[in-house]
Amino acid sequence: MPTAVVIVIVVAVLFFLGYRYYSAYLARRVYGLEASFVTPAHEFEDGIDYVPTNKHVVFGHHFTSVAGAAPIVGPAIAAFWGWGPALVWIVLGTIFAAGVHDFGALAVSVRHKARSIGSIARDVVSRRARTLFLFIIFFLLTLVNAVFAVVIGNLFIANPGAVLPILVEIPIAIAIGQYVYRNRTAALVPSLVGVVLLYALIVVGQYVPLDITPWADALGIENPRNLWIILLFAYTFVASRIPVWVLLQPRDYINSHQLFIALGVIALGIFVGWETVVAPVVNDVPAGSPSIFPFLFITIACGAISGFHSLVSSGTTSKQLDKETDARYVGYMGAVGEGSLAVGSLLAVTAGVAATRVDWDALYADFSTASGGATGNFVNGVAQFAGNLGVPLQVATIFAAVVVISFAATTMDTGVRLQRYVVQEIAEIAGWHKLSRNLTLASVVAVVVPLGLALLPGGGDAGYAFGVLWQLFGTTNQLTAGLALAVVAVWVTRRGRNALAVMIPLVFLLAMTTWALIINLVRFIELGEWLLAPLDAIIFVLAMWLIYEAAGAMVRTRRHGPDLEDHGEEIVGGRPAREL
Repeated sequence: MPTAVVIVIVVAVLFFLGYRYYSAYLARRVYGLEASFVTPAHEFEDGIDYVPTNKHVVFGHHFTSVAGAAPIVGPAIAAFWGWGPALVWIVLGTIFAAGVHDFGALAVSVRHKARSIGSIARDVVSRRARTLFLFIIFFLLTLVNAVFAVVIGNLFIANPGAVLPILVEIPIAIAIGQYVYRNRTAALVPSLVGVVLLYALIVVGQYVPLDITPWADALGIENPRNLWIILLFAYTFVASRIPVWVLLQPRDYINSHQLFIALGVIALGIFVGWETVVAPVVNDVPAGSPSIFPFLFITIACGAISGFHSLVSSGTTSKQLDKETDARYVGYMGAVGEGSLAVGSLLAVTAGVAATRVDWDALYADFSTASGGATGNFVNGVAQFAGNLGVPLQVATIFAAVVVISFAATTMDTGVRLQRYVVQEIAEIAGWHKLSRNLTLASVVAVVVPLGLALLPGGGDAGYAFGVLWQLFGTTNQLTAGLALAVVAVWVTRRGRNALAVMIPLVFLLAMTTWALIINLVRFIELGEWLLAPLDAIIFVLAMWLIYEAAGAMVRTRRHGPDLEDHGEEIVGGRPAREL
C-alpha cells in the first residue's frame, strides 16, 4: 500500500484514540469540567464579545482562527528535514501537547471570567508575571499579524483568481450572521449555502482575475503586495471592532466547513490517486542548514502546538462558550483538526507536489528554497490531489489558494482583535487611560505596529516573512505555548490535581525554544539584523524572568498545598470537595 495512504489511515486512528480517551481523562481528572458552571458568556453577555453560542459554531470560530496559514506553511517547510521527523512531531505534539495546551488555556480562562492567559498569570503566578506575559504576547501577535499579511499578499499576487471569492465571502458571511442572529436559528444550513456560493465564485474567479498592480503603480507603490498588505490591515481595523456575530462567527463557520472539505479533498485525492510519498523519510540536508534540533520544533508550531492558540482560547473563544463541558470538544478537537491539516500539508508537499525524488529534491534543495516555496508547494500539491478527483487544474489551484487565504485572513481578524485587547491591558497597567479606554486608539496601535513590520524590505530570496520573520515567529510562538502551559500547570496544582500531563510538554517546549532563541540571537547579530536581534534578546529576558516567576509559584504551591479556587471551590484532602 502506498505510503501516503498508510499515513492517512494510521494518523486518523491515532487522533481518534487521542480525542476519545486522552481528552476525556483531561476533562475529568486534570481540568475538572462542570456542566453546571455559569460561563462568562452568560455572566457578562453583551452581544458584542460575550455571546453564549452553540458549541459547533464556537468550534468553527476556534478551529479556523487557530488553523491559519501556519499549520500549512510550517510542515511545508519542515519537510526539508524529511517527512518522518515532521510527522512524528505533528502526531505526538497534537495528542500530548496541543490538545493539553489549547484545552487547558480555555478551561482556565473560563474559570477566570474569560480573561486572557497573560492576565490570568497575575492571579496564578504573580503580579509581575502578568506584565511580562502581556509583553511577550504583544510581540507574538505583532509577528503573527505581520507574517500572515505577507502570506495573503503573496497569494493574491500569485493567484489573482482567488481574490474575487475571498472578497465576496465577506458580504456573504455578514448576511448569514444577520440572518442567524436576528432569527435565532441554527447556523448549519445558512453556512453550507455560503460554502456553495464561495465555491461557485471559485469557478467564476478563474475568468475574472483581479490584479492590483495597476492601482499600486498609480499610487507609486513599487511592490503590489505591499498595497494588499495595507488594504488587509485597513480591513482588519474594521473587522476587529464589530461584534463577533456580525462577521467573525459566520465567516469562521463557513471556513470550518471549507477546512473539512479541504481535508476531504486531500484524503480522497490520496486514496483515488493511490499516492506514494516521494520525499525521503530523513533528508540528508546540505552543510550549513539549520539543525533539526531545535528548529524542527519551532518551524512546525501550529499543527503540533502553538502559543497563539492559548490567546484565541482565552481571548475570543472563552467569551463565547455556552457550557464549560464544551471546552473539551472545542479545545482538544480544535487541536486535532489543526493537526490533521498539518498532516495534509506535509503530504501535499511530499506526495502531491512532485512526481519523483529528483523533482522533490529540486524544490527542497536548501532551506531558503524550501522556506520561500512552502506555500506554493502546498497549493500545487493540493491541486494535484483535487485533480485526481477530476477537478480542472486551474480551478483546483484557485481552490487551494482560497483555502490558505481564508484561514490566514480569519487568523488575522482574530489576531488584530486580540492585539487590541493586549494593548488595552498593557495601557491599563501603565495608567494610560486614554489608550486603554479608547477602542479606536487601541485598534490603531494594534494595526500600525504589525503593518510597519510587514512592510519592511529584505530577507533574501525567501522574502522578509520567511527569510527573517518566520523563525522568530516560530520561536516566540512556541515559547508562548510553554509559558501558557506553565500558568495552566500552576493552576492545576493549586486545585489539588496531578499536573504531570501539563508539565511534560511544558519542559520540552521551554528547552527547545530557549535553545532556539540563543541560536537565533547569535545569528541575527552576525547578519546585522539590528531590529530582530534586540527583539530576540528582549523576548529571551522576559521569558527567563517569567519562567523564574512560574517556578517560584509552583514551589510555593507544592509547599503550602492546594488552595481555594477563584470561584470558591473548596479543596479537601487534595481533591475538590464536589468529588468527595
